[in-house]
Order: sequence, then structure tokens, then C-alpha cells
Amino acid sequence: MLKRIQIQHLTLGMYLHEFCGSWMEHPFWRAKFLLKDPKDLARIQSTAIHECWIDTSKGLDVASGTASVSREEVDAQIETDFSRLEDLPPIKVSLPVPPPPPVRSRTPTDMRSELTMAAAICVKSKQAVVSMFNEARMGRAVDSAAAQSLVEEISDSVTRNPGALISLARLKTADDYTYMHSVAVCALMVALARQLRLNDEQARLAGMAGLLHDLGKAAIPLAVLNKPGKLTDKEFTVVRSHPMEGFHMLKEGGNVPDAVLDACLHHHEKIDGSGYPDKLQGDGISVIARMTAICDVYDAITSDRPYKSGWDPSESLRRMAEWTTDHFDPRLFQAFVKSIGIYPVGSLVRLTSGRIGVVTEQAPTALTTPIVNVFFSTKSDLRIPPERVDLAAPGCTEKIVAREDPEKWRFPDLDELWSGFAENAW
Repeated sequence: MLKRIQIQHLTLGMYLHEFCGSWMEHPFWRAKFLLKDPKDLARIQSTAIHECWIDTSKGLDVASGTASVSREEVDAQIETDFSRLEDLPPIKVSLPVPPPPPVRSRTPTDMRSELTMAAAICVKSKQAVVSMFNEARMGRAVDSAAAQSLVEEISDSVTRNPGALISLARLKTADDYTYMHSVAVCALMVALARQLRLNDEQARLAGMAGLLHDLGKAAIPLAVLNKPGKLTDKEFTVVRSHPMEGFHMLKEGGNVPDAVLDACLHHHEKIDGSGYPDKLQGDGISVIARMTAICDVYDAITSDRPYKSGWDPSESLRRMAEWTTDHFDPRLFQAFVKSIGIYPVGSLVRLTSGRIGVVTEQAPTALTTPIVNVFFSTKSDLRIPPERVDLAAPGCTEKIVAREDPEKWRFPDLDELWSGFAENAW
């Protein structure tokens, strides 16, 4: 049985099933293991993680009377909270307003057309961000005009059809992670800004924060940044220095808005004050930094890394919902979920008929009825001809009844089934 407990109640002999937080917040490359080494226990208790899941069928249980929550209770609460999202009023926030950019074409496009355009933007964006990081490594200033132009292209794509570029950017390889992560977070920030009803200039400011938030990683040795195994305490400290490094790079380069500098410095702060580098708390963290924290973590945990495969998009939102009290601004997280959907594009789901499919597009008016490409029957345990099912269409009797774990099914062409691209082209 899985139970969520406070870290202070973790003892030797317990089977650690999962940390309640992103793997970016601790130096352990694995989460599932029997806790036998006192040094491991001490390291866990020294991190900023407050809770974890233990499996009582594989190790010791908590002492009688110790507070714990079952997985079933947590899942039920999250599903209840998600079901209420459609009825929540929109959130309005304000950000500093930068000078308006040139007017560009943003005519809405269908998903298939935008995917083609988004793929080209991904190729161009990756090249631009690689160049930006290389310049930073050599101590040169960021070309803010070039960065602004890139943000505008990404912003225009998100405005035309938000699901396309956001989803494609998630298909980065582990080797491309550092660069395409910046592109993905930029797109997610623009989508979140639109959900918050920010104006065009403010949305682009949010996109700029997303594009530049991790520039400080240019100062981290690649051997540490791409290490496939467990980081040493010293290496983990080096990685955690990237917000401050990026802040100084951008500050010295000039021509970068203060809000972007703040997002770069404080995107690893947490609502409960356990983040870094300044342990800011609650409203002490700027809105744009709180937005960046959400978008940064979502893309990180849905992406393949040198040491860990990415989680399914829908499962990632479910897990992030568990961390909201400690990690994220709850209202901004609600807006984020609404911006990409409860079942984001690429999510593997099971329908009432027993068929399994992958989400290919969001419905314009409802969070729980996306368009799904079904391709597998659990009743016959066989692949079936792919079929596009619009769950929001009049007369459709199908509904999503469960999220499915891609690791369980290991469909080799899952990404192609929703994107139409056989291989990552960027």
C-alpha cells in the first residue's frame, strides 16, 4: 500500500516509492529503493522536500498514529479539484508593460497546419538558443533584439494554435534538453499569459522570461549538466547556482527588462519558502517568477533527461497538483492547467469503450473532452486502425475514464500517433 508521509517520519527499513517533488530538487537519480543507508536518510532529510510516498508492502510502515494519506485519497481529491476548473472564473494579473513590438499575423490555424509551422520554428529556435548559450559561455552579452524576435515567432505560433509548438517542443532528445527546454518554457509562458488575459506586450515579456530563465546553465560544466547518474553534493550545489549565474549574465549584458531578470533569479523559489537562492515566500516571489516556476517544472518532468525518462503530460499535472501547497501558487497553477488542458496533447488515456488513445488536440470549450486518436483495444488486446474521436462532438458517448502509463504499454509510435512526425526533426 502506498502512503504519503512527512520526511521527518521516514526511517531506515522503509521502501521509498517516490519523492513528493520534482527530481530537480534533490540529488538522487532514483526514487524507488529500500532505505538502508543512514547517509541516504540524512541526505534526504537535508533537502527541501517535505513529503514522500512509501510502499508498505515492500518495507516498514509508519508508526501507529502517525499522519499519512493513501494514494487513493490523494487521487480522489485531485480529480475533484480538476473537475471544478471549468467553473472557476479567469484570473487577472498585471506585469510591467514593455514597448509594443511590430504587429504580426496571428490568424488562427488548425492543429495539423500549425504543427508543420511549429516544427520549422523548433528547428530555428534550437539553433538560436544554442548560439545564445555559446555566446554566454564565451562571456558575450545576449543579443536581446534577436531573443525578442524569437519570442515573437513563438508567441505568434502559440496564439494561432497553442497546442502545436508546446507539444512538439516536449519531444526534445535528452542531448537537446537544455536548449529546447528554453523554447518549451517560452511557449508555455505565453500560453499561461494568454490564459491570465495579459495583453500582447505582457505575454511577450513572459515569453522572454521563459526563453532566458535557464541561461545560467551556460556556466555549468557539461559533464555535470548532462551527468546520467547521481550527482554528488558538490555537483548538486553547482547546478543550483545557475539562477544567480544567469542573473549576472543578463544584468551585465544590459537591455533585459527587470521582470525577466527577476524570473531568471527566482524561478526556483517555492511558495513555502524552501526554494533557492533567496528562500522567498508567498507574495514575496514576483508573479512572473511564480509563473516561470510552474512552466519550468512541467517541461522538465515531461521531458527525457540523461538520467530519467519524462512522465506522461497528464500524469505530470496530477503529480504537480500534489505539490501545489508547497511549491506553486495554487491559482496560477489552476490557470496553467486550463491553458494546456487537464489531458494535454500527448497524454495516453483509456475511454469508456476500453479503447486506448492519445490526445491530439484540446476542445475549445471544455477541459475534459479533448480530441483523441484511438488505436488500441484492451478487450481484444490488439492494435486497431487509428480513429479520431472528438469527445466534445454531439452524440459522442465516449468519455475518458483513466490515464494510462506509457511505460506500462510501451507503444513505440506514441509520439507519431499524435504529432504525425515519425522522428524528432530538431
